[in-house]
Amino acid sequence: MTLHPVVARVTARIRERSAAARGEYLQRVEAAAARERGADRMGCANVAHAFAALPGQDKFRVVAERVPNIGVVTSYNDMLSAHAPFAGYPDTIKDEARRCGATAQVAGGVPAMCDGVTQGLPGMELSLFSRDVIAQATAVALSHDVFDAALLLGICDKIVPGLLIGVLHFGHLPAVFVPGGPMASGLANSDKAKVREQAAQGLVGRAELLDAESRAYHSPGTCTFYGTANSNQMLMEAMGLHVPGTAFVNPADELREQLTREAVRTALSMVKARRYTPVGRLVDERAIVNAMAALLATGGSTNHLIHWVAVARSAGITIDWDDFAQLSAVVPLMARVYPNGSADVNQFQAAGGPGFVIRELLDAGLMHEDVLTVREGGIREFTREPALAGNSLPPPPGEGGGGGIAWHDIGSSRDLDVVRPATEPFSRTGGLKLLTGNLGRSVIKVSAVPADRHVVEAPARIFDGQEELLAAFKAGELERDVVCVVRWQGPRANGMPELHKLTPPLAVLQGRGFRVALVTDGRMSGASGKVPAAIHVSPEASAGGPLAKLRDGDVVRLDADAGVLQALVPEAEWAAREAATMPQTLRQADGHGTGRELFASFRRNALSAEEGACTWL
Repeated sequence: MTLHPVVARVTARIRERSAAARGEYLQRVEAAAARERGADRMGCANVAHAFAALPGQDKFRVVAERVPNIGVVTSYNDMLSAHAPFAGYPDTIKDEARRCGATAQVAGGVPAMCDGVTQGLPGMELSLFSRDVIAQATAVALSHDVFDAALLLGICDKIVPGLLIGVLHFGHLPAVFVPGGPMASGLANSDKAKVREQAAQGLVGRAELLDAESRAYHSPGTCTFYGTANSNQMLMEAMGLHVPGTAFVNPADELREQLTREAVRTALSMVKARRYTPVGRLVDERAIVNAMAALLATGGSTNHLIHWVAVARSAGITIDWDDFAQLSAVVPLMARVYPNGSADVNQFQAAGGPGFVIRELLDAGLMHEDVLTVREGGIREFTREPALAGNSLPPPPGEGGGGGIAWHDIGSSRDLDVVRPATEPFSRTGGLKLLTGNLGRSVIKVSAVPADRHVVEAPARIFDGQEELLAAFKAGELERDVVCVVRWQGPRANGMPELHKLTPPLAVLQGRGFRVALVTDGRMSGASGKVPAAIHVSPEASAGGPLAKLRDGDVVRLDADAGVLQALVPEAEWAAREAATMPQTLRQADGHGTGRELFASFRRNALSAEEGACTWL
């Protein structure tokens, strides 16, 4: 299939603007790859320390027999339901490495916080910055520099982007990402949302709300809505960084262990068979564009308009929101998964899942097929789905092998209410839009917003934080058409928290017939949906952005169809108006408690949302 001309043009522009930085990056990758293997170039004391804890036979293999050594970076903890299954993964990985005549070591662990736990609380202000902490922790783990390949164990919101940013700074290593899968379906996401809205109105109490939440989030595995965590998995498949079809196999499924073992074999295939595919070469501008297309086609998380900018920068590639917008104009929306529909990710997987979407995008010329992946068969391998075949037991020691996995074609959509072909999509354009105007640049997720709510024009009500908005709602002050503006929520102000706690009250107001919108320099959860929200407004208010000029009563127009975010204030008046400054009391409050003092340098150094909110540049 011929590549779509818009996809080709966007890719060419990215390649051109990135040429110098990408060239320098690849030179560093080549220089690192040209060195002798770690155990051969290090001093004897270094080598002894590196392998002191290995069992005797493994120590002999890696030093004397010079077998490949895999470094495992894990984000295991049992605070996150999604990451709890990783507890036993290192033993499985080490066992499979031995069976394949190699060794594996846990190089290090990275922190992994749960946004579901911290949502609406001070800890959420550490969330975005935790991505860069994870990247740094990945670098610390891999800095032992005795590895021939890496396995990255991660799933959730900032963890996968952080791991990818970190490993791209070791771009000479072949790398495979290893997920854990979603929890089984519980209370439907739409039913959970209804209970939340009832709670916001005082119609149900804490007991009823806790019961609903506990039936929705009930076991190990990722949450089942299509938020940032599950969008991560879709993007890993689209970039060819998983074992194909690994994303949404449940943790308890017998296939899951076999896929984890296959990740070991896949990593070793890029080392042992001389099919050398370092992650720094694999993640090029084509792979980044493929990820963007997959995000748009599935109505994925808005957080990736920040995270994937940072990921690309780590590989010497520069992308911006204009690239997303131009792709969104030609990439159709092919999936309806909550909050874009009623299905959850288990139903998405059953209907065809990532493999179906990738195949449709490739066949429509909306993804690059001439890309490197962790598999020898290229990106087409990711259009098939795995299943147990025959004897599912691991092969005998020393043999490695297929482990009883067979991949088969997905065929047609198994549920047209969940996934559709590119020729008959839910929408001809993607699920994310760029908004511009005198309030700056922002993004909106339109895939879950009703068509009659794509345009909202109403007086603004200005809030200095989400608690102020919640208090106004409870006091009955928002029973009207209103654009709620929550400012001082950008990276430099307070770390750019998600404001998902605002979704229920705003949804209640919209349900009462009012025309309501949210405008903020903060983030919304990847699960947010039906209320129009112009988010990530850049430049942020605390950096002198236009949101700081807005006043109560200014009429604001949010037009998702035309891509406009505008304060309807006379031009001369707007130009002359002085911008407010972030109250010092608020800055002090946002900088202390729950460890936020330790992140002061992150707030000072953070780039804008459109620049990836990077803190290391």
